[in-house]
Amino acid sequence: MDTVRDSIGEARMLEDGTIVLWLRAEGPNGQVGDGFLRYELSDPKYAEIKKHIGDIKPGESKPVPPWTK
Repeated sequence: MDTVRDSIGEARMLEDGTIVLWLRAEGPNGQVGDGFLRYELSDPKYAEIKKHIGDIKPGESKPVPPWTK
């Protein structure tokens, strides 16, 4: 049975509005992958990422919920 985690990493909004994500993926056979993503205000995916994360303000950090298929 698959277990869904509440968070796949952490999001932080920098003072200039940039969103940085530290994410972790774990596979069924012990595989692990880490990622660092940076979304500046000019990034075409910025609004989508911010919507997924939810309410976040400059200087704040919060958990990143998993994306659904």
